[in-house]
Amino acid sequence: MGGFFGVVSERDCMDDVFFGIDYHSHLGTKLAGVACYDKEIGLQRKIHSIENIPFRTRFGQVFDDMKGTTAIGCISDVDPQPLLIRTKFGAFAVYMLGKITNTDKLIEIFFNEINGHFDAKTGGKINITELVAAIINQKGNFVDGIRHLNDIIEGSASIIVIKEDGNIIAARDRLGRLPVQIGKREDGFALSFESFVLGKLGFEPYKEVKPGEIVEISSKEVTTLYEGGEQMKICAFLWSYYGYPTSSYEGKNVELMRYENGRIMAQADKKEGIAQDIDYVGGVPDSGTPHAIGYANESGKSFARAFIKYTPTWSRSFMPGTQGSRNKIAKMKMIPVKELIEGKKLLFVDDSIVRGTQLKETVDFLYENGAKEVHMRSACPPIMYNCKYLDFSASRSEMELIARRIIVELEGEEGFKYMEEYADGKTERGKKLRQSICEKFHFASLEFQSLEGLIQAIGLEPCKLCTYCWNGKE
Repeated sequence: MGGFFGVVSERDCMDDVFFGIDYHSHLGTKLAGVACYDKEIGLQRKIHSIENIPFRTRFGQVFDDMKGTTAIGCISDVDPQPLLIRTKFGAFAVYMLGKITNTDKLIEIFFNEINGHFDAKTGGKINITELVAAIINQKGNFVDGIRHLNDIIEGSASIIVIKEDGNIIAARDRLGRLPVQIGKREDGFALSFESFVLGKLGFEPYKEVKPGEIVEISSKEVTTLYEGGEQMKICAFLWSYYGYPTSSYEGKNVELMRYENGRIMAQADKKEGIAQDIDYVGGVPDSGTPHAIGYANESGKSFARAFIKYTPTWSRSFMPGTQGSRNKIAKMKMIPVKELIEGKKLLFVDDSIVRGTQLKETVDFLYENGAKEVHMRSACPPIMYNCKYLDFSASRSEMELIARRIIVELEGEEGFKYMEEYADGKTERGKKLRQSICEKFHFASLEFQSLEGLIQAIGLEPCKLCTYCWNGKE
């Protein structure tokens, strides 16, 4: 995935950007970068790996060596960013958040028409942000270049540029799949992926950039250069999983959505008479916890943390490079509270069930510690498709998705014709999918939030949400 934070100010803004980016660390674990502009020095840039060292530690001394009244910083799980580019526009720093799926075609067009070249990585791959800059540069100015980019790419791309005059140009992707939010302070403006960061650094909410809108930000004002459009397809997974709990997108708070989401799931279970004699409700920590609180509040069952994650040394289980190491760390950091497990019927809510590898180990761990029953709820529908628009999943093949693997086991690839039925727990195919996962993972029961329930919990019109990973509809 990735995240960003930037400032245009009348004074040095490096402290603000340091903390602003640190607050986006939940969105990635691979790379971080900062670019800034100072009137005397010009543009500066630093990029470092954060795979084994947190951003705050890795960049602490870097910020002592940089200064500027304009700066952008980012977390990136794909390519090193921001890049410093020199073109007919002059020198500028550029950052891209999103995913472009037709890069090979675009590279071929670029070579045929421009006869240019790119810096290549091992295996011949290129930095996609460099391709983005090259496409933008084909037009006469940044606005026309960004609009041209949006016209020819498949996927999504939000763009942030620091110009040579110290102003920032920010463009939200064409359908607004991810947020770009702007805050105002007496000394300037800031832009951020996560809304709460603006408030923490003293910026009042100013505006959310519209889908496709392009703005120019100075320390004095925000000017719209291109209005964008009204159609929006913001990622619904923002609320159910990777958005930070204290953030809001399009006016809808993440934590409140998760409470409501859990409440809706509890109502559905009560209506069907499922799992009504459990002892405790818990969340698969940490992102499943607010969904579980909503479930517990609605069901009247006690919320309890039957196991705690030990996170001081390994805060995120996917940080190591091999799956074996990740699985080992995931197991080592789960500490049971035996008094809440032994002989108990437990219901857990997870934010999603993607591949299921770690979830099976979690359930085995609970049974090993004496659980009588383990019921599982997913706070979103079965994930059937890899996202074409964002890089928030590590899945390389759709057959890594547990729902697809079960469908193949049940009726081969012929089953892919009936994905909608498998997603619906009320159909025969849907019941078989859930029963098969229960048997494989030793769940006493399993249910997924319905797509209708998820949309209801978010509170936006369905037409404004991207739900591709669940229903394959664009």
